[in-house]
Amino acid sequence: MPEKAPIVEIRNLFKSYQRGSQTIPVLQDIDLDIAEGEFLALMGPSGSGKTTLLNLIAGIDRADSGIMRIGGIDITPLSETDLAKWRAANVGFIFQFYNLIPVLTAYENVELPLLLTGLSKKERREHVETALRLVNLGDRMEHYPTQLSGGQQQRVAIARAVVPDPSIIVADEPTGDLDRVSAFEILDLMEKLVHEFGKTIIMVTHDPRAAQEAHVVRNLEKGVLTEERGPGSGGKGQGREDFGFRTPAP
Repeated sequence: MPEKAPIVEIRNLFKSYQRGSQTIPVLQDIDLDIAEGEFLALMGPSGSGKTTLLNLIAGIDRADSGIMRIGGIDITPLSETDLAKWRAANVGFIFQFYNLIPVLTAYENVELPLLLTGLSKKERREHVETALRLVNLGDRMEHYPTQLSGGQQQRVAIARAVVPDPSIIVADEPTGDLDRVSAFEILDLMEKLVHEFGKTIIMVTHDPRAAQEAHVVRNLEKGVLTEERGPGSGGKGQGREDFGFRTPAP
């Protein structure tokens, strides 16, 4: 049987920013493959380009040159409209500071990505309740963010990320604002998404303990990918269960 292509294929990727008349290189000649169902951690000092690379993979930003093939689609030539549609269908986002809307309940925050889909109200409710039960917040659906702990708010954010059933989840310092216990609860949940539901997770982190949970660790130094390390304590046997939205794999 032929080997499956990586879900993320990046070749000869360059990215820079303009500061007045000066060009500031951020990423230089990046080559990176990420397998489907992999948990990858990106590490490196501040300013090394980690978040920029994450944003490029997620279709938030555009590269100067290079090829970015995600799930078999080269996203570099897509129009802004097509890129937004692709992003909504394929990428879930987890942020350091949760990015929840304070005037909305946990249920309403998780429902937000589904409002632009063709799902009925009943179907949206089924999806939202499934996602919140997955993160063990089935009894907190009507709570507002201020009524939840930091760890609970991040779990709501994870439910929001997975409710459209994306194939890729990008996480920018997802444990950076949490105490140690809450941080490891979030990492356990991310491992569950990989091992039981086949999600691909790309995580930026400064925390070596968090990176140890990943299958593979890649380091960025001044915009250049350096050594590859892995697997960490992640990389346990990978299975797949029905998330409620997709037929289970055989």
